[in-house]
Amino acid sequence: MVGKTSCFPPNFFCFIAFAEIGDASQFSHPKQVVAMAGLDPSVFSSGKFTASENKITKRGSKRLRRAAYLAVICGLSKGLNLRLREYYDKKKSEGKPHKVAVIACANKVLHHVFAMLKKGQPFAF
Repeated sequence: MVGKTSCFPPNFFCFIAFAEIGDASQFSHPKQVVAMAGLDPSVFSSGKFTASENKITKRGSKRLRRAAYLAVICGLSKGLNLRLREYYDKKKSEGKPHKVAVIACANKVLHHVFAMLKKGQPFAF
């Protein structure tokens, strides 16, 4: 299955994602894969205060986090994925900074990878 999937950038991200995620049946929701990569937002609150600008947690697999980030950067810069570019442009039009929009795209890519692994289908974004 790994050799037959078409992914961006050519198989680099796929091999790392498959190696780091492993068996997708251990996860019940794609947010768990995002948390495993450390791309989930941290929560900071105290009493009535809730922070509005939260950083990513960076816990979990730094290899998967880096691979997802590089896959998005490569996909955006080379124009390999139009749907990813549309999602990035949507986030930028909402007023999000560049890195926040890229991390949102990386989350979306990991959601798609989770669905691909769960269903056993080739990558089609």
